[in-house]
Order: sequence, then structure tokens, then C-alpha cells
Amino acid sequence: MARYTGPKVKLSRRVGAPIADIPKHTAKRQLTAPGMHGYRGRRLRDYGIRLNEKQKLRYHYSVMEKQFRRYIQNASQKRGNTGEILLRLLEQRLDNVVRRAGFTRTVWASRQMVVHGHVEVNGKKVDRPSFSVNPGDRIILRPRIRNVVKDNMESMAGHLVPGWMAVNPAELAITILTLPTRDETPFDVNTNLIVEFYR
Repeated sequence: MARYTGPKVKLSRRVGAPIADIPKHTAKRQLTAPGMHGYRGRRLRDYGIRLNEKQKLRYHYSVMEKQFRRYIQNASQKRGNTGEILLRLLEQRLDNVVRRAGFTRTVWASRQMVVHGHVEVNGKKVDRPSFSVNPGDRIILRPRIRNVVKDNMESMAGHLVPGWMAVNPAELAITILTLPTRDETPFDVNTNLIVEFYR
């Protein structure tokens, strides 16, 4: 399974936006371009701007390029705004749902939790981070990981859970209520530029 294993903060610096909601990524020093002087005087052209937006979204959801192209293709085949459908498909990923529920701090931690078999969807073990959840699905964590998750939740007091899911902290369970919308995505990205990049 191909995945990025290098330094994660370097990705935030490359795109100039925090791709994870943790202090290491949101620190002001980390949002300057890499290098001693931060690429002073360098201006992006149209292609560079679109590429940057696309990479920002890819890094945020920890998706490789080939897989991201498939998401774009699926979104373009559905009726509606391609950019909004793309965001919805990415938000419905199982690793992202575990992160949005506040069980882990980053998408990489939630991905590891899913791959190691600690997550059940509707009573069945699912170990694919790209598994797409739907309204009515119930996601439960297996007993082995519960202590770790409770510690994570205590350290993330005040975490806001999106309105399209309901979290039961006592049972460590998530119920998907509706499909996510563009307004409920807590990541600022211009999807129009991403769609234009692939045309």
C-alpha cells in the first residue's frame, strides 16, 4: 500500500496551510515556505496556484495522487457541483470519520487505528481507511483500543463534532446521520481550482 511516510510538517509548509489541527502544524513559523528565506520573491502562476490547492486537499485527507484522481472522476460523473461532491466523498472516508469524531488527533493516527482492525462498521470489522460510510451506519471501536481513545478525547477537550454525525462518548460509537455538506468541512480550500486543474 503506497503512502507518504516522510515528515508531515514539511507538507504544511509546502502548501502554506495547516493540514492537521495540531500545534506543530498551526504554529506561525511552520506556515512559511521551506528554506532559510522562505522563497522570497517567488510568485506562483495559474498552474502553481491550482496545484497548490489540489495538494492541500490531498495532504489533508492523506490520499495518494492515483486515488485522488479516482475521487475526481467519481465526483465528475455524479449530478451536481463536482467540487462539493469531491469534498463529500473525501469526508465520508472511514479514517476521516474517526478523526472528525475526536477519537484521534490526526488523520494518520485514525488511519493506523482502522488498518490495525480496531474499528467496526455495522458490527463487522473494517480495516480499509478508504471505506465510505453512509447515513445510518454505526461505527464502534473495539475494546482493545478504548483506553487509548479515552486519553485522546481527554486531551482534546472542546473538540467540535460535525452535525452530520452523532458521537456517544460512553460507548465510543459514531452514528452517521446525514451526508456531509460543504459548510461542515472544517478545512478551507477552493474546490473550483482543483476541478479546473484536472480539465
